[in-house]
Amino acid sequence: MYGGIEKFIVHRICHSKIHSVFTEAELAFEYNTFAKLREHPEMARFIKWVRKRDPEYFDKHARMREF
Repeated sequence: MYGGIEKFIVHRICHSKIHSVFTEAELAFEYNTFAKLREHPEMARFIKWVRKRDPEYFDKHARMREF
C-alpha cells in the first residue's frame, strides 16, 4: 500500500539497512513487499549475515540521528 497506510514492525538494524539501500520512491513503487526486498542481492546478503546475530543485536557503532 502507498502513503504509509500499512505498517509493519521491523528491527532497527533492518530498517536502517533498508533505507541505506533504497530511496523512498524505490520502496514505494518497486520494493514494496518483504518478498521483493529479500530478492535484492544486497538485502539477501544482509539477511544471511543478520540471521546469525542475536535477536537483541544492535550495531553499537551506528549513531542515532539527532532531530
